[in-house]
Amino acid sequence: MSVWAFAPFETLYAEPSRNGVYKSSEHHGNGAKIVNMGELFAHEFIGAQEMSRLAMTSAELEKSGLLDGDLLFGRRSLVETGAGKCSLVDQISEPTTFESSIIRVRLDPEEAEPRFYYYWFRAPAGRGSIRAIVSGTNVKGIRSSDLKNVQVPVIEKEAQCRIVGLLRAYDDLIENNRRRIHLLEQSARLLYREWFVHLRFPGHEHVRVVDGVPEGWERKTMADVAETVGGGTPSTSVASYWDDGTVTWFTPSDLTGNDCLALLDSEKKITEEGLKHSSAKMLPPETILMSSRASIGFFGMHDKPACTNQGFISLIPRDERFRYFLLYHLMHRKEEIVSHAGGTTYKEINKSTFRALPIVLPGVTIAAEFAEFAGDVMQQVRVLKRQSAKLCEARDLLLPRLMNGEITV
Repeated sequence: MSVWAFAPFETLYAEPSRNGVYKSSEHHGNGAKIVNMGELFAHEFIGAQEMSRLAMTSAELEKSGLLDGDLLFGRRSLVETGAGKCSLVDQISEPTTFESSIIRVRLDPEEAEPRFYYYWFRAPAGRGSIRAIVSGTNVKGIRSSDLKNVQVPVIEKEAQCRIVGLLRAYDDLIENNRRRIHLLEQSARLLYREWFVHLRFPGHEHVRVVDGVPEGWERKTMADVAETVGGGTPSTSVASYWDDGTVTWFTPSDLTGNDCLALLDSEKKITEEGLKHSSAKMLPPETILMSSRASIGFFGMHDKPACTNQGFISLIPRDERFRYFLLYHLMHRKEEIVSHAGGTTYKEINKSTFRALPIVLPGVTIAAEFAEFAGDVMQQVRVLKRQSAKLCEARDLLLPRLMNGEITV
């Protein structure tokens, strides 16, 4: 076992750390990409993702722009786990900046391999060091003045690179799976638009269209085509409801992006007894999950019975042959449905308003053909996500042993 030397994090800085930018609303909407806390929570590696945009001058980007290898830390968060959360800037594709709730650390390339320190801050020792500097009551956060004094391992850069090579092999496989999932999901979305938006479905040449609706299709409401179920949460003060639970419990924090179509599991489990003390209901496999907060979006299938908190509207199709049509229909109409959200503190989609929304239901035959294609896509996505989950598990078992010098490379 190697014995590593430690030094203040600041000794590896190429320049002083910097907090992100804040600008008033009229500067938002176009310009450079801006990394918000949402991206920091959702992604370990930040680069080519879609993001909000902010008008920035060349001088501002020179001072507050991002480069590959920059480390980003959550400076403040409403939840303690978000304070000090670390992500790595990787394969950035265009000018990008970062918001004021984030700290940028740029390391000296002669002394430090940024990905090594990203991994160290993910390992138990690094997470513990961050937890030690978190402060605040309602809003948790870390200060740059404390972050720079965190004691980090200082080893030869060649050794850092060897460790990174072992761990990166897992991340590269996970990223390859992510790209394949994106392409699979995109293929189903494109087919949905071709058949149900542009009305170029198989045999469309021989079908009359009356008032924009093909013959045999029906105008309905969301309430006609699906049962909508709300969620609920029992008191977390009753620990027995959560200890040794077997029922998967989903909350919006389990979702990592707007294309999370095959949500497989959650670390949160509740007992069946606890479920009796909640307004939530057991949901059957392949229930469609839609976040009730407009900022989160629409998500699809889990593959076993589960429950959700009040952050979701869950949809159970009244005719399972329309399940996949309904899922992609919701995703296609996301912006329209979001426009119906109300509320002051949080914008939420009201269930009664949602149930009244109109929907044009296609014929059973064309819906079944789409379901066959989309179902195959979903199965492939699930296989890839399970593979990625196993890769993550293997990497995370190896990570602490590499990061404490137990394994010499």
